[in-house]
Amino acid sequence: MYARKSEIYGCCVKLQTDQDSIIRQWEDNFYMMSENLRSHGRVIVLNDPGMEEGVLFDPYTKTAFVFNTTYYGTIKSVALAVAGDILEDQHGIYSVHGAAIDVAGKGVSLIAPSKTGKTTHAWGLLRSPEARLVTDDWYFVRLSDKRHLAFASEKNCYVEGDISKIWKEFQPLVDKGRFDGAERAILNVRWIVGATGVIPMTSLYHILLLKRDQNDPTIVRELSKEEALDYLLEHDFCNPHQLVRDHRKRSLRKNFFSELLARTDVRLVNTRLPPEQTQIEIRKAIDLDQT
Repeated sequence: MYARKSEIYGCCVKLQTDQDSIIRQWEDNFYMMSENLRSHGRVIVLNDPGMEEGVLFDPYTKTAFVFNTTYYGTIKSVALAVAGDILEDQHGIYSVHGAAIDVAGKGVSLIAPSKTGKTTHAWGLLRSPEARLVTDDWYFVRLSDKRHLAFASEKNCYVEGDISKIWKEFQPLVDKGRFDGAERAILNVRWIVGATGVIPMTSLYHILLLKRDQNDPTIVRELSKEEALDYLLEHDFCNPHQLVRDHRKRSLRKNFFSELLARTDVRLVNTRLPPEQTQIEIRKAIDLDQT
């Protein structure tokens, strides 16, 4: 019934659905692309009582089917994963399920398993006048002989409403949001940080891997590249939205993260403390003056 084409880091991804609410969220979330262009991949979102809730993917036509979900977070993550699969196979460009913030010209990435504070602390860093948002959820990487480059994937952010309970600075933004049944809304952070507070890319200097372990008293520690890679392998690259998980893909991603970690400063951050205290430790780790 509804169809829209969007640009996701050079890929034309077409959404087809029978739900008008999904179309509206999609248009708020992604940059639109001309309907005259041929799509590289498709996401088909349907309510079908004959199917179980879930995702099916055809890697040959780059088409994902999402059945019986009203949670937009699944749909947008599948779209990003479709683009990631295309770029990974055809262009050697890899995707990271993580946040990327530019802090005084140096890119800081937060990569973490679910519910360990990735979005919380990405938005916490945005309170600094030195920080600009690239993305709070997913970015694409071009490897380089110099600093690796991280590129944005979305126009606006899909965020839980409680972000303003943690960081009061974002209350005016949350007040403008149209929240869905999952208590999330697509928010334009430019309303708070200004038009120049969101940028399309950054050079990566720091990678912060997050965990939440109440039994570990250490809050921040440096990791060797081998330790960091082991952590990412143990947690499936901190990306539950990968559409293909075979030996070839795992090998590609392992090699990519090995190169990514080799040219960045890597630390493991334990987010067991209240967000305000953890944020202080994160800012110390990346040499950001507290504001």
